[in-house]
Amino acid sequence: MRNFKSIIGLSLLLLMFNLSHAQDWANLNRYKSDNETIGLPKKGEKRVVFLGSSIIEFWKKEIPDFFKESYINRGIGGQTSPQLLLRFKADVINLKPAVVIILAGSNDIAGNTGPTTIEQITDNIFAMAELAKVHRIKVVLCANLPVYDYPWKQGVFPAAKIIELNELIRKYAERNGLVYLDFHSALKDERNGTMAIYTKDGVHPNEAGYSIMIPLCEQAIKKARK
Repeated sequence: MRNFKSIIGLSLLLLMFNLSHAQDWANLNRYKSDNETIGLPKKGEKRVVFLGSSIIEFWKKEIPDFFKESYINRGIGGQTSPQLLLRFKADVINLKPAVVIILAGSNDIAGNTGPTTIEQITDNIFAMAELAKVHRIKVVLCANLPVYDYPWKQGVFPAAKIIELNELIRKYAERNGLVYLDFHSALKDERNGTMAIYTKDGVHPNEAGYSIMIPLCEQAIKKARK
């Protein structure tokens, strides 16, 4: 009986520990204070929110001058599409941008929050696009950057899956009159990974990589605003 009680007690402690670490699974509090400080757009401001994971987050660190006052970075490293979808209301809709840039899917393929399918990934991405449309926010859907393999989870070899996902995103954007931003074609090498001159680790762009992405992004934003 004593051993049984010890096991139950340990199980409860483990459950409490897991719950305490799962309460903000989508990291909704990461930008809560910043969002409150920013408030609503000023008169005439055509705000753009960038939503994604580490590639979006690190962009501001690599080239901070790109993120002018009306460009708001809401990237959180490691996040997957369901986490971004949960954050969409707080970190996009509530900020009332004119345009949202959505880059999502690669971390899902890496399995960062568990096994998933391409269909589940696109369901989440398209749900974000549909939420934006309801709130009269113009949408730019990004192609995932090319990756030959993930350094933190080697052996996945995601190149073909990323191409498949990007093609579904492109077709959805085309059918729904959204802007498709093709980072993949601009950065890929012969293996459908990112060219070495544009990346730090085969996944994340370096300054040269972001410098390639910036004019493409500016063109997409201009197109979306029309």
